[in-house]
Amino acid sequence: MAEVTVEIAGFMESECGPFPCDETRSCGLETCYPSNSLMDAIGALRDELLDLYGDRVEVKTTLLDDAMPDHIRKLIEERHPPIPIVLVNGRLTSIGRVSFDLIKEEIEYALEES
Repeated sequence: MAEVTVEIAGFMESECGPFPCDETRSCGLETCYPSNSLMDAIGALRDELLDLYGDRVEVKTTLLDDAMPDHIRKLIEERHPPIPIVLVNGRLTSIGRVSFDLIKEEIEYALEES
């Protein structure tokens, strides 16, 4: 069982973040460039995290197109987070985009806590 779960919630056709994909790839992901697609970015993130952490980290995708899970609805009502919403072990982060380096920092923090 994974020690850390990264959940990314967003819409199937949405972008991976508020900034357009460019050659600098400030998000730290390369295989999804230049799609700017949330789904491509989640796949690239999953691959990078699998290489780095193996089965210690699980990446979960929650699509909001058809239904909104209660825990996401509550977060939106209370905190108004940017989409995509990034949660680590159920804790809302302030990242607001699929970014390998920023999510990795959150994972390291979660691993230290466990």
